[in-house]
Amino acid sequence: MQAVVKGSTMPVLEIELAQGETVISPHGELSWMSANMQMSQTTNAGGKGGFMNTLKRAVGGGGIFLTQYQAQNGTGLVAFAAKVPGHILPVDVAPGRGLVVHRHGWICGTPGITPTVGLQQTFRGGLWGGEGFVLQRLQGQGRAWIELSGEVTEYNLGAGQTMLVHPGHVGMFDESVQFTITRIPGIANKIFGGDGIFLVALTGPGRIWLQSMPLSGLAHALEPYLARDGAVAVGEGAGIGSIVGGILRG
Repeated sequence: MQAVVKGSTMPVLEIELAQGETVISPHGELSWMSANMQMSQTTNAGGKGGFMNTLKRAVGGGGIFLTQYQAQNGTGLVAFAAKVPGHILPVDVAPGRGLVVHRHGWICGTPGITPTVGLQQTFRGGLWGGEGFVLQRLQGQGRAWIELSGEVTEYNLGAGQTMLVHPGHVGMFDESVQFTITRIPGIANKIFGGDGIFLVALTGPGRIWLQSMPLSGLAHALEPYLARDGAVAVGEGAGIGSIVGGILRG
């Protein structure tokens, strides 16, 4: 198996598989593939947990089935393109070295990666409150590829060291990192803080990956340019705003 990330602003992950080799992904991630790639559905990525992991994934909104791609009759190719400007990162998962990833971050992985729900909680601290805050947990043994939006900043947190992060900027972190939701005290924050009232506290030990452009932030910035109720958006961004609006609604 050979994997390469091509491009810069809108990267593409291309994976070349030898005959019989396999990768798995959530539904909807495929961009293109060679004609000799066989697609099938599976409820288990090959790791441990079986039915309970499948159930947790379904309850978290991830769906019961995963898509499996396998090369037939020679070398095959499958590609996964980024959905927004950002980066695609390879990460290794091993027993005792799992990862927790933002809801839409996991693109694909080798057999043995077990995806489940890491956290599901109603969280009103986001730009669009009330949607719920969902994280994926990746465990097992193998390599996973993660999409993070915007620029990526990494920190290695020591034991007891804490970083306070807006929830949309949480990209990925080691499962050894403790995740808690905290409220910033003070009357001024409650009146003027907006989404800054609630932050995520990430406490080490472990590595964290933060993303500079949350999907919620991008959608919020485009909102003034989106057509509503059949009306045409006005302004120099109206054309692209209408197009993006259709994509987001679709």
